[in-house]
Amino acid sequence: MCVVCGCNNAEDHGAHEHAAPVALDPSSGDLHYGAVPGLSQARTVKLEADVLGANQRLADRNRAHFTAHGVTAYNLMSSPGAGKTTLLCATIEALRRRAPELPLAVIEGDQQTRLDAERIRAAGAPAIQVNTGRGCHLDAQMVGDAFARLDLHAQAHPHGHRHEHAHEHTREHHGPEALLFIENVGNLVCPALWDLGEAAKVVILSVTEGDDKPLKYPDMFAAATLMVINKIDLLPYVNFDVAKCIEYARRVNPRIAVLQLSATRGEGMQTWLDWLLREDAALQERP
Repeated sequence: MCVVCGCNNAEDHGAHEHAAPVALDPSSGDLHYGAVPGLSQARTVKLEADVLGANQRLADRNRAHFTAHGVTAYNLMSSPGAGKTTLLCATIEALRRRAPELPLAVIEGDQQTRLDAERIRAAGAPAIQVNTGRGCHLDAQMVGDAFARLDLHAQAHPHGHRHEHAHEHTREHHGPEALLFIENVGNLVCPALWDLGEAAKVVILSVTEGDDKPLKYPDMFAAATLMVINKIDLLPYVNFDVAKCIEYARRVNPRIAVLQLSATRGEGMQTWLDWLLREDAALQERP
């Protein structure tokens, strides 16, 4: 886990050697570093609380800042290659057609390069690239620093914070006044633990990855409000059982909502936009 091994500290990332004992399965020879002798669950919870406490305070500040500016932030997470950036580019283009007055922006997280931010800008949205170096996830400090460099709040509320303007912005629906997409570093483990101040975590799963990912990476799917099954145009060519994947996801998170789409073909995109714009009440409030 990120908070145990210390990879949240970019300077120390990779320098730590696990000292905790490993549990050995004598029948198979398998090694288990999750729940090990000598490290109680209470101790693990204490370690996580110590490491994540400062981040939570910053996340709460981000959340208040977003709310003050009328910004709804979504934290998009996936493994590398699941199609986050392609989905974002298609989403930006579709939103420009459907809700051209809606301000939006993107914070791009990667270890290196500005390639994804450049793709987002080319699609028509402001973007700030955050390179984490050796870090395996974004944290609340990074997101707060990046948001301060975006003009999104000014576009959404030209008079500044909206505390006294909460009812001035009129729209045909009760959706967000501005959207901020946070594309996290490609990783199905560590980003699940870190609150960035988002309104919801969205996990994107490509059909090329396998339908068992929710069971292999339960923390990610337990933390997510929505699972997007992407690249469904490839279903005829891969061994992926959609029903089984949804069953697995709801085994670890009974309340998770599910969308199926193809970012490249456009199938399912309108339902995705409905969710983003809070127009699909049944999906938003799934029991």
